[in-house]
Amino acid sequence: MLNKILQQLEPTHTKLIAVSKTHPAERVMELYNQGQRIFGENKVQELTAKYEALPKDIEWHLIGHLQTNKVKYIAAFVSCIQSVDSLKLLAEIDKQASKNGRVIDCLLQFHVAEEETKFGLDETEASELLQSAAFLDMKNVRITGVMGMATFTDDLMQVRREFQHLKKIFDNLKNRFFGDQPSFKEISMGMSGDYQLAVEEGSTMVRVGTLLFGVR
Repeated sequence: MLNKILQQLEPTHTKLIAVSKTHPAERVMELYNQGQRIFGENKVQELTAKYEALPKDIEWHLIGHLQTNKVKYIAAFVSCIQSVDSLKLLAEIDKQASKNGRVIDCLLQFHVAEEETKFGLDETEASELLQSAAFLDMKNVRITGVMGMATFTDDLMQVRREFQHLKKIFDNLKNRFFGDQPSFKEISMGMSGDYQLAVEEGSTMVRVGTLLFGVR
């Protein structure tokens, strides 16, 4: 299945984030041995345990909701935090990255689904964050794009609209705030059930778990 997905993504150069949450390190190693190097975890405790147990050339992405008091546990090694949904969280990432002598890549998470349970910013909140003096003073975080989750529904037209909405948010932010920064290039959207649709709508990163690891 890994090779099949990679073949589908290859023409668009979309990155595959293999979501290994709740699966043991041995299962991660199975995909690692097939060449996969980018993995995503939802919870800090599980992420740190797998980081300790697994090869150090793995690129770890934190894709779940992140509490500020947990940032310190992953700041030394995490490659990308995809779930930045507040200035407070971004400030803590900057602080902990500085302590570790690092610059941490971050994605701004947007609420594009109709479900109320999803975390995320809206465009107004993101604009305020990016124009704030606090953000402009940060030296140890780099905003490289946006992330969002579509509504869990069989209505593919609705899912497509939500992906289009996130792509539009990305374009607006690129034009307003990141026009001179080639590093602002990532749109993380699409999961096991809708990643092909997401790629059609401009995704540069898909977060696939169930198709690779099976049902949890």
